[in-house]
Amino acid sequence: MINYKFKSKEENDFWSVLRKRVNTYFKENNLEKDANRHMVIKSIALFSLYLTPFFILIFAGITNLYILMSLWVIMGLGKAFIGTAVMHDSIHGAYSKNKSYNSIVAFSAALVGVDRLIWKIQHNVIHHTYTNIEDTDEDILPRFFFRFSEHQPKRWFHRFQHIYAPIFYCVPLLEWITTKDFVKAFEYRQMGLIKKGAEFRKEFAGIFFRKLMYYVVFLVLPVFMIDIPVGTTIVMIIVSHAVTGIMLALIFQTAHVVPNASFVKAESENLDTCWASHQILTTSNYGMKNKILTWFVGGLNFQIEHHLFPDVCHVHYPAIAKIVQQTTSEYDLPYYSFPSFRSAVAGHFGMLRDLGK
Repeated sequence: MINYKFKSKEENDFWSVLRKRVNTYFKENNLEKDANRHMVIKSIALFSLYLTPFFILIFAGITNLYILMSLWVIMGLGKAFIGTAVMHDSIHGAYSKNKSYNSIVAFSAALVGVDRLIWKIQHNVIHHTYTNIEDTDEDILPRFFFRFSEHQPKRWFHRFQHIYAPIFYCVPLLEWITTKDFVKAFEYRQMGLIKKGAEFRKEFAGIFFRKLMYYVVFLVLPVFMIDIPVGTTIVMIIVSHAVTGIMLALIFQTAHVVPNASFVKAESENLDTCWASHQILTTSNYGMKNKILTWFVGGLNFQIEHHLFPDVCHVHYPAIAKIVQQTTSEYDLPYYSFPSFRSAVAGHFGMLRDLGK
């Protein structure tokens, strides 16, 4: 991985002014940047959305396939929203100033089936630093089947990518709960992002143990406790994970892989923009007036604010968005946003269609 260097001249101006204004907002309103009472209530509600259907599945003795499938789908949605609204903040360190408490909340990653360190490296370190930079940001890796930017090679079947994308978007979580964390552990060790030796062995053992617990609770237990054929239960579990996968894909892809976002093919280690400007140019918001959407997706529809202030809990994004909009306007920087989630999804799939032509 190349350690790109952003320009500093702009950053000393635009970025310092923006940070000062946001810090002043919190100070003048006597607010903390981490989770508040509403965030705690939301966390309890989302864990309930995920775990209540699970306990009903295990202990209620239901055998009606339609009811069982409905419960697994609800679980899939609950898992997605725990990932966006609880796990995401905690791994960014935005849930609490108390590191121990933040670490406890970050254990929600294990309930979702992913490893928090691997997530942190791929998302916090790589994606947030080098957003939409070709061959570096893993979120836009084409993986042969896709063409996410004009810099990526075009193959004949990409003309259909806007059609088959939803099917492939169901897969990432299934990959993550099975092989991805193990593969990435070795890859990040080679890249120096996980130290070789004792640290790697400890992390690898942790991944193995947490995966084992996840399989026992969310695969083995349902197979033995739900009185229907084993194959039917496994199919329902796969569908549940597919629901989570496509929800997470759409929530994140509509923030960066959209027509108005920039994609960078760096010619050298030195980039043309400062870090803050780069985040704005490569990121888009959507549905900013939709409070229900904001509640469920953990403020990730305010992706610009999240990329600029990842250590701030998402409950504060709607307020600081006004400050960001004002400051970008003053410095003649764009502020990309779709009016709704639906329009952002349409923009994403329209872009896939155009890139495949």
